[in-house]
Amino acid sequence: MRIVTVGDNCMDVYRSSGKACPGGNPVNVAVYLTELGAETAYIGWVGNDHYGEIMVQAIRGKGVDTSRVSVQEGRTAVTYVDMVGSERKLGDYEEGVMADFALNSEDLRFTESFQLVHSAIWGHADSYFDNFKEKGLLTSFDFADKLDHELVTTLTPYVDYPFLSYTQDDEHIRRLMREIKDRGSKIVVATLGENGSLAYDGERFYKHGITEVEVVDTLGAGDSFIAGFIYGILKGLPVAACLEQGADKAAKTISYFAAW
Repeated sequence: MRIVTVGDNCMDVYRSSGKACPGGNPVNVAVYLTELGAETAYIGWVGNDHYGEIMVQAIRGKGVDTSRVSVQEGRTAVTYVDMVGSERKLGDYEEGVMADFALNSEDLRFTESFQLVHSAIWGHADSYFDNFKEKGLLTSFDFADKLDHELVTTLTPYVDYPFLSYTQDDEHIRRLMREIKDRGSKIVVATLGENGSLAYDGERFYKHGITEVEVVDTLGAGDSFIAGFIYGILKGLPVAACLEQGADKAAKTISYFAAW
């Protein structure tokens, strides 16, 4: 099982302690998939600063291929994190060198040796998804909670497994999931926080609850769910089992501090 993730990375800096931890959706998904047993690679840009060194070393140390990570002149992206109890609140985001991120021809050729490519809404990789599909790659994309973003309409025809973040199972999210599925996606997935998750394959909706654990830090919960679901899909598991695997992976993540 070979998966490549593309796009944003950032150092999650906790304001209360100053502790800085590597993160960003594509980075986290690659790390979590590696933990599950997949062979992964990450394509992105870091700055030529101390955070950039930490980022690359940390990702590589988790077993992710970093051969297509490029060091650019400037600052590595930073997200400031505040903790309210065990709930993380994302604050200011400084995009740094990732603001100008683009794939070159060698990056695109590199992706062709993988089964699936994953990115996210802040990853600056959306313009390449038609190319990924043309080359026969499976695709997944995290739209987060930006349900009104234009990419939810324009990009989903090229996304096999789109992920949305919402709060509850209601007609609004079900209608949106139906619309996305009608544009060509294989399975549409919505994570619903403490209300579990929902998936739609064009025939029926599948609902799954959360895996109960003592919550330490919710950072990375959604990303680890995505990794668990994708891993299940590529293993050929039924949709319900993929939701369960996503919930179990998320539960492990929120039981410790930081994303990984």
